[in-house]
Amino acid sequence: MASLSLSFGLLATGLAALGLYGVMAFSVSRRTREIGVRIALGANRGDVLRMVLREAASMAAGGILIGAVLALALGRYVEAQLYGVGGRDLATLVVAAGVLAGVALASRDGLPARRASRVDPALTLRQE
Repeated sequence: MASLSLSFGLLATGLAALGLYGVMAFSVSRRTREIGVRIALGANRGDVLRMVLREAASMAAGGILIGAVLALALGRYVEAQLYGVGGRDLATLVVAAGVLAGVALASRDGLPARRASRVDPALTLRQE
């Protein structure tokens, strides 16, 4: 039963990471024109990377905060189904929040952020 739960947990984390990557890639692709203008006005690659990563960190922090509050508030309802862990176990909550923060930043730091920093401003401004 534990290995089955672990498998489902890993599958859910992988699907969350894939979905988060898709949202982040879409967000960057929608802002291509803005990023091109910023680069044309003098922003360097590091500035663009920091901007994209800051946005990802704020979104991840908001989601983790909302999830932590809900987990603490609703944890007592699932205590009967848990073995060896309480419904409001702080260590488990911290580890889960750390894993989700790592997945959020890793998915944002991958291709979307690098693609955003390599935008050619001349091509971007000519698109529309």
